[in-house]
Amino acid sequence: MQQIIVGMADCRVGNEPGQVLTTYALGSCVGLVVHDPVTGVGGMLHFMLPDSALDPERGRQNPCVFADTGIPLLLEQVCRHGASKRSLVVSEFGGAQIMDEAGVFEIGARNHLAARKILWKSGILLRRVAVGGSASRSIRLEIGTGRLWLLETVCSREASGAEKGRETWRIVS
Repeated sequence: MQQIIVGMADCRVGNEPGQVLTTYALGSCVGLVVHDPVTGVGGMLHFMLPDSALDPERGRQNPCVFADTGIPLLLEQVCRHGASKRSLVVSEFGGAQIMDEAGVFEIGARNHLAARKILWKSGILLRRVAVGGSASRSIRLEIGTGRLWLLETVCSREASGAEKGRETWRIVS
């Protein structure tokens, strides 16, 4: 098994059955996972913000920071590796309300809405969604099987002692 780490503001693609794409600690950031079960190509994007208009130069330097520049890049890369947009299974994780408890900026919710809008305009619907709340999420995609793993860590101050910091990887597909 070859683990490929997808960092913050990063995008990776795999097309070998033994590869596993993994990203950690999705708070308000969003992890978008795409997999073509026909060709065995998968990709993962970990983006931070919804719109590159906030900082166009940063969007040019690293498109993976933003939804509007990172999602088209992810789709382009998986298609370049042989995936078909028509057969992609797309899942979204993260978008939590972690450091903005008063809901002033709502970065997580804005990230989620930006991703849905961009995918919808591309003719792609989300198959699985685990966004919002106050849990930090980590995800893994097994390229060969398309199996998705999710790790949720309860981070809120309201969580009881037993809930706080609890971690369990579970299969979500």
